[in-house]
Amino acid sequence: MRYRSRVTAPAAALIGTATALAAGSPARAAGAAAPTAGTAARTGEPGPETLGDPVFPALGNAGYGVSSYHLDLAYDPTTKLVQATAVLRIRTTEALTRLSLDALGLDIASVSVCGRAAGWEQADEKLRITPAEPLAENAAATVRVTYSADPHRTLAHTAWVPTPDGFAICPQPNSAHTVFPCNDHPSDKAAFSFRLTVPAGLRAVANGVLTGTETLDDGRTAFSYRSLSPMATELVQITVGDYVIKERQGPHGLPLRDVVPAARAAALEPALALTPGLVTWLEDRLGAFPFETYGLLPCNSDDPKAFDFTGLETQTLTLYKPNFLLQEEKKIGSHMMHELVHSWFGNLVSPATWADLWLNEGHADFYGLLYRYERGWTDSLGLTTMEARMKDTYARGDQWRHDSGPVAAPSAGNLFDSQRYLGGVLVLYAFRQLVGEDVFHAVERAFLDRFRGSSASTADYIAVASEVSGQDQSGFLRDWLYGTKTPRMPGHPDWTVTPVSSSLMAPHSRRGGHWHENSATL
Repeated sequence: MRYRSRVTAPAAALIGTATALAAGSPARAAGAAAPTAGTAARTGEPGPETLGDPVFPALGNAGYGVSSYHLDLAYDPTTKLVQATAVLRIRTTEALTRLSLDALGLDIASVSVCGRAAGWEQADEKLRITPAEPLAENAAATVRVTYSADPHRTLAHTAWVPTPDGFAICPQPNSAHTVFPCNDHPSDKAAFSFRLTVPAGLRAVANGVLTGTETLDDGRTAFSYRSLSPMATELVQITVGDYVIKERQGPHGLPLRDVVPAARAAALEPALALTPGLVTWLEDRLGAFPFETYGLLPCNSDDPKAFDFTGLETQTLTLYKPNFLLQEEKKIGSHMMHELVHSWFGNLVSPATWADLWLNEGHADFYGLLYRYERGWTDSLGLTTMEARMKDTYARGDQWRHDSGPVAAPSAGNLFDSQRYLGGVLVLYAFRQLVGEDVFHAVERAFLDRFRGSSASTADYIAVASEVSGQDQSGFLRDWLYGTKTPRMPGHPDWTVTPVSSSLMAPHSRRGGHWHENSATL
């Protein structure tokens, strides 16, 4: 699919230097000389339009890394459109005649690189940018893109969640680039700052801390935010609506802020008040909360078409469907814990590839279930202990491996099914059974400390497990994570696996941790 195509001088002559790494690029401009091998060696080549992710191979772009994003968005409730500028500070890892960003459904108005107009075109889900001059290897550059977006535009996948009074966004896993042009992959984390302009009577909120509020001459308000920690694009949150901010204090003085629809603030207070206790419980297991603030965002929409999940872990804010949080504590507490766990597993340490998603979701369900059973709450199967739930999950192991592959080898079609959630819990439970609680918790904390603020792979977790436990755990963990048959459970030689039937697919959804079928914490 092509959205728009535009080439501006003097960049047109450079577009013909595309290689097979950029299949489908336009023909070389008329009159442009074909580059020689010597020229390519001196000036670089077009950057690869992929990071080789095993689940989303077209996602992300190589040849550079992003150090920071500044997103300047203005929302007009009359037209319901967003006018925006994205400024990316990048550093090249190779000499580039052209670079690409992920972008879909954005109406691009202009692109510049280092302050000079650049050639650009949109093709499929890529924004191809040709600087006026090639970028040298290890060079710093600023890329500025002005564009507009329609949160109501119908796309194959979109992060926009329209609400009666504005919008929120749900970028996971591969939709941040429907909101802003970016290198949309969790391995390329960056600093983020935001300036969000809205009419009087509306409030705009983003990740991190509020750094400024400005009333403009036309009566609009500009809210500025900054994330104090690196962030993956899939964790960005930008929301506009008729909100009130409810502040409270968490453990050790942690500032908590909830972004709540004004009309529902009183009704939602019982759920919001649970957060300090949840944070305290999890800090005892995983260490101090890793970010500058935390809170809930019950976005003002219960429309199942616009909001087809229960909650989503955007960094420092967890997005929720409001009606879910109106239930009693035993119905929501373990899921609130699940989403909170993502502040450590998924946000502080992001997956190196989307095949490593079990590290996020397996850990979130693991601690969410522990929290549930510690309180004696019955789960969706009527069980009240981790051992009983794991025995039931163990019996399903071969069937799930047959239907949706090993735990750490998903495809795009089954990325968010039960194998990444409960299957991931089963792996962690088996490892804890093998090494004992003390070693297990030491591994967990060492992994988080080592990869704090960055991304990590399944192989990284296995390496830390081996180092901290003092034994090579690669064979054990790889069998559990990649094997086609469920291994024996340590400490439970009597547990058996149900034989595989033709096909009983593990339930799945489009996004993770958010439909009742997927997460055992619901």
